[in-house]
Amino acid sequence: MSRRPLTVTKRATPRSTPTVTPRAAKTASTTSSKTASYPASSAGAKTASKPTVADDSQERGKLALRDIESLAEEWLLDCEYRLHSPQTLQTRRVFLTNLCWFLKHRHYQTCGTRELKEFLHYLRHGHEEGGRWGRKHLNKPVRPVTVKDYHVCLSTFFKWLVAEGILPTSPMERIPRPVVRFEEKQPLTPAEVKALFGAARKSLHPQRNELILLLLLDTGIRASELCGLKVQDMDLNRRFCSVLGKGNKRRVVYFGVSTGSALRVYLRQRAGRAEEPLFLSIVPGVTERPLTRSGLLKLIERLANAAGIQRSCSPHVLRRTFAIQWLRGGGDIFALQSMLGHTNLQMTQRYLSLARADIEAQARQFSPADQLRAQIHPGR
Repeated sequence: MSRRPLTVTKRATPRSTPTVTPRAAKTASTTSSKTASYPASSAGAKTASKPTVADDSQERGKLALRDIESLAEEWLLDCEYRLHSPQTLQTRRVFLTNLCWFLKHRHYQTCGTRELKEFLHYLRHGHEEGGRWGRKHLNKPVRPVTVKDYHVCLSTFFKWLVAEGILPTSPMERIPRPVVRFEEKQPLTPAEVKALFGAARKSLHPQRNELILLLLLDTGIRASELCGLKVQDMDLNRRFCSVLGKGNKRRVVYFGVSTGSALRVYLRQRAGRAEEPLFLSIVPGVTERPLTRSGLLKLIERLANAAGIQRSCSPHVLRRTFAIQWLRGGGDIFALQSMLGHTNLQMTQRYLSLARADIEAQARQFSPADQLRAQIHPGR
């Protein structure tokens, strides 16, 4: 079954008061007391459709399937008004589109706790049924963090429905958030880094691709942050760039001499206006467009394959490599937190476990007691 992407559209009229069925007497009486009475209409008269809370004696907070898409559009419009980032809006749009596809595919007429539990279960195992979302190429399991992201998105959406008076309770309240354990994947080795840059220099767009790798490895910025960079965000003299991170928060990240030199050469060739994206997607016969996150993921994957790297390689692997190299070089963890854009130190400390072998070696090499042995045990 094909999916119809959700689009954000402005409502022509204010939202009507949702109709609550006689499922819960208390809720129904409260709603009716707040809703104006309408005169009896003639046989041919039309009344405005209203979001409907489904009739279910066992469960409150169910929503009719026919209303989910329109309410999702309104929620996304509200998120846009609240200045959520374009990446956040796009991710939420995809998540809700997938939810609607699942409900239609299973022929569900309502959406409540049971249906949402089944949806999250399908998210984990849908690749086993001939491809997730009806797409054969999506035949690999999703990461646990992806399931958590879906849970957060759905919880936020249904919480908004409760706040707007659409639902009496959120069906997500009884679905606990999945516990995601930090994956201790190793960073790239020096040999893999060398091979990756070698592949970039042999690619169709060597200057652009090499600069992309340098920025990811030298600053640790996220894929979406790199794609969001504009020419005006780069400061060549002081070697830093202004990055728009999660939550529309800006931060400054710094880069080294090698990255600065590559950036200077690239900008001389790029010759774009200050407000233009720093990186463009270059496809023969197609108008140049800003490089997207998915385009960046595919680019890194192609370069890794050309470099002969057998394991998974992505912008996040380069981000992890940056963090580990920072700690191995004796970098301060608080400065690393700022560079990575982490909201709390605990997120940054996860990388310490990956560098513990180096920390152990340094502890043995720089043991204060060993260095002060002569003062502690004079004459020995």
